[in-house]
Amino acid sequence: MAEKIAGIEIPDSRIAKEATELIRDTTPPLIFHHSRRVYLFGSLQAAALGIRPDPELLYVAALFHDTGLVPPYRSDDQRFEMDGADQARAFLLTHGLSEEGADTVWTAIALHTTPEVPYKMAPEIAATTAGVETDVLGLNLDRISRDRIDEVTAAHPRPNFKKQILQAFTDGFKHRPETTFGTVNADVLEHFVPGFRRIDFVDVIENSAWPE
Repeated sequence: MAEKIAGIEIPDSRIAKEATELIRDTTPPLIFHHSRRVYLFGSLQAAALGIRPDPELLYVAALFHDTGLVPPYRSDDQRFEMDGADQARAFLLTHGLSEEGADTVWTAIALHTTPEVPYKMAPEIAATTAGVETDVLGLNLDRISRDRIDEVTAAHPRPNFKKQILQAFTDGFKHRPETTFGTVNADVLEHFVPGFRRIDFVDVIENSAWPE
């Protein structure tokens, strides 16, 4: 029988089971529990929004969405979101999923820190962002009953989560600060990395190679 938390069924397909084992075995508990909460909260928010994401695609997107913050998935030269997206896409393709499905998951992960845009896209993309925004930012918690929130956090606790996730963000991209240009990730480095100065969009325009 499939596992169910807060009324949400955890996918039990071969792909979902192997994804669970992989992420549980290769990421810290912080990332694993957060990722499972993102799936659960994303599913609950999807129901509130009246959209119906494919559970398996949403589940894999949620599990991989923050893998780019940690070894062995973390790179040195691109946004952490793209690290996770690349890994998820490769995982799905090697497990026989269609290019279309793998591309949807890639996009869901690549855009999960981009405000607003995902909500105009496929349900899996919207629900991934909704789950992230609920667990990390506390957005739209009022759409979910207290009982269901408690069930999710009982299954996947979030002790000291705010400080721990901010530390994970900092550690995940402080070695590649240029990749945070134009993203919310620059806020993290500005708070926690002494001497960091975000790339200024206006400066880029004013100092570009184009003559005035």
